[in-house]
Amino acid sequence: MIQITFHYRYRKQIILGLLSLIFITLLTILCLNYFSKNSKPKKETIIKELKEESVEKEEKEEDIYKVDIKGQVISPGIYTMPATSRVIDVIEKAGGLAENANTTVLNLSKKITDEMVIIVYSNEEVANFSKTKELENIVQEKCEQKDSTSLKNDACICSTSDSLTSLISLNTATLEELITLPGIGEAKAKDIIDYRSANGNFQTIEDIKNVPGIGESLFAKIKDYITI
Repeated sequence: MIQITFHYRYRKQIILGLLSLIFITLLTILCLNYFSKNSKPKKETIIKELKEESVEKEEKEEDIYKVDIKGQVISPGIYTMPATSRVIDVIEKAGGLAENANTTVLNLSKKITDEMVIIVYSNEEVANFSKTKELENIVQEKCEQKDSTSLKNDACICSTSDSLTSLISLNTATLEELITLPGIGEAKAKDIIDYRSANGNFQTIEDIKNVPGIGESLFAKIKDYITI
């Protein structure tokens, strides 16, 4: 009788306790499922955001140079270029060469630098170079900065690192490089390259005298600037 009375008295509390336990269990399961489902997308979102930030940072850190191009191009002006660009890329960005442009005294493959000045000369200007002085002196005069008020043409073959103080290899020199030698115009430069192609590399610098049109007097002018 006592056991029955005890069971009856506490039956309501027991039922409420069980219901509470079931409710808490279900709530816990629902919460675990919710966080389990949403944890992966959050992780993917964070990774995506980190990647986007990394790309933006790389783009910001990429070196960008400003180059001033003048003379015989379609649209002279100041252009913003990637640091990996060459002189030819700046010319193309400026609309390409004008009809009267002459690039024989420019190194089109030269890498650009920040605040670089490129001057593309006309046919008349280049022709005037060879008429007034030896090509070496004229190109240096036109390309190099004379004083604080004159422009320095950084695209010239003879400027700073590309000057005639560096010996030019007869076996590897390009047409543009050969033209910078005193007394060697475009025609003689082509003759040197044609001779090299037909007969192989020069064995000594004296072998250049075998090229038609290059005699002792011209050899004397260029011997201090060439090597094999």
